[in-house]
Amino acid sequence: MLHTKETLYASKIFFNAALPLVKVIATDVPSLKSQFDKLTGVVQISALDPDTAGGKVATSFEITQGEWNVVLDSVHESPDVELQFKSLEAMNSFFAGKMSLGTLPKMKGVFSSFGLFKAFLMTLLKMSGLLGAKEPPKDEETKILLVKSFFYLLSSGISQLNKMGHEGIHDWALKSPDRVYSWAVDGYPQISAYLRVKAGQSRAGRGEYKRAMPFFTLRFNNLDSALGILLDTDDMLEALKAGRLIMDGAPEFGGQIGGFMLEIAALAK
Repeated sequence: MLHTKETLYASKIFFNAALPLVKVIATDVPSLKSQFDKLTGVVQISALDPDTAGGKVATSFEITQGEWNVVLDSVHESPDVELQFKSLEAMNSFFAGKMSLGTLPKMKGVFSSFGLFKAFLMTLLKMSGLLGAKEPPKDEETKILLVKSFFYLLSSGISQLNKMGHEGIHDWALKSPDRVYSWAVDGYPQISAYLRVKAGQSRAGRGEYKRAMPFFTLRFNNLDSALGILLDTDDMLEALKAGRLIMDGAPEFGGQIGGFMLEIAALAK
């Protein structure tokens, strides 16, 4: 079965940019973090794909008493818990919120590793609820987690599409000298993210880029302003005029990054 480019792009975003956020959420939310403190095991999310060597693609999480290691682009032979989708299309639909009997994964290890399964599933549902939010949360801690998750998703997602040869993004990256693009919120350095690009290569990073001043930063004056753009409830031009969004760098680069952000959002729907 040959997949469309959109299917392949979306699955890469889910596997390599969205699912790694499970670790972020599990370590940042105290009620979830405490559940993993005494758990050890491997959890894998996979999708069957006859076009791939081995017939399966996956992201796995190696958990050792609260310590997490995320393994991308590799299939674990014997995970303790596995959520296995019948196809990339089914997985994309599931994580885009289009759930049906045909998109539900086969769940392995539910009874033999119930504690691990339950804790992971609760974290996965928390991630799904955050990324599927239609309006900003009311408490600051959740706002911080949501903005951080979106920043990480966007920086990683753009980098992943570049590595896959996405026409618009890869062409842009090929023409780029060594530059760093970043996302930030005034007063919250802990929720920054960045993307380093050079001659077709790219690398996403979390936190502030401290080796040099970023070439361009998409900066918000507060959490609510960031969520207005990230949740698509605010207009970018109006936010710029009102000072809710600040482009530290030439505006044309803001337009490029904004367009790539919209591409990630479209593929994840």
